[in-house]
Amino acid sequence: MKIQALGHVVLKVADVARAEQFYNGLLGLPICARLDQGGMSMTFFTLGDHHNFAVAEAAGAQKAPAAVGLHHVAFKIGDSMDQLREAKTRLDAAGVGSVPMDHEVTKSLYLEDPDGNGVELYVDVSDVWRKEPQRVAYAAPLKL
Repeated sequence: MKIQALGHVVLKVADVARAEQFYNGLLGLPICARLDQGGMSMTFFTLGDHHNFAVAEAAGAQKAPAAVGLHHVAFKIGDSMDQLREAKTRLDAAGVGSVPMDHEVTKSLYLEDPDGNGVELYVDVSDVWRKEPQRVAYAAPLKL
């Protein structure tokens, strides 16, 4: 078996409407579907391939933060530093803190959604990893 691509990611959240406001309203992910049946509430987002990302409302005790689980979801937002700066400006204006990081092949902003789930917004700036795969493991602070 060989994994060919990431299909989708689903995050458990405390409030689907609040998560929608963050992922659609602030980050601009297009909503393609919603599910609200049998106590299950979900919103599905698309980047062109049916759905790539979804949020599902956690029930009861599952709403408490856990010590294990998803670290972060990474979303490519472009190929230029200007696009990363624009994202930082938008996040700052919304009162959402972010940490800029230089990964050499990508430049990134790390932040949390309203439920504390990790999110990475990145721009591709180099394909050096194609010749030197280890280069993807580089991480240093980034000044924007």
